Amino acid sequence: QVQLVESGGGLVQPGGSLRLSCAASGRIFRIHNMGWFRQAPGKQRELVASITRSDNTNYADSVKGRFTISRDDAKNTVYLQMNSLKPEDTAVYYCNQVVEPYRGSFITYWGQGTQVTVSS
Repeated sequence: QVQLVESGGGLVQPGGSLRLSCAASGRIFRIHNMGWFRQAPGKQRELVASITRSDNTNYADSVKGRFTISRDDAKNTVYLQMNSLKPEDTAVYYCNQVVEPYRGSFITYWGQGTQVTVSS
């Protein structure tokens, strides 16, 4: 079993910054894609950013140039640096990791979610 633990959410003023972290623990042979999703009230969950093992990144158009995703495979952790935050970034943010707990076995895990609120 693998657990993902998120941290770093909170309340920030427009224009401010936050850094989210998501650490995986448990039976892990290798971690493949990592990503961040978000879900605002009344809306569907959407992809914010993703990163491959080769550090290829993908971003939603709404966050390009403001958010940066990165990973530290030694720590089984994915980060999301969020700058120039806007009220429309307010949502619950979920991390997602595609884990290979044993060679040849692939399972997608989700974090518990962390609230990000951008408001003055």
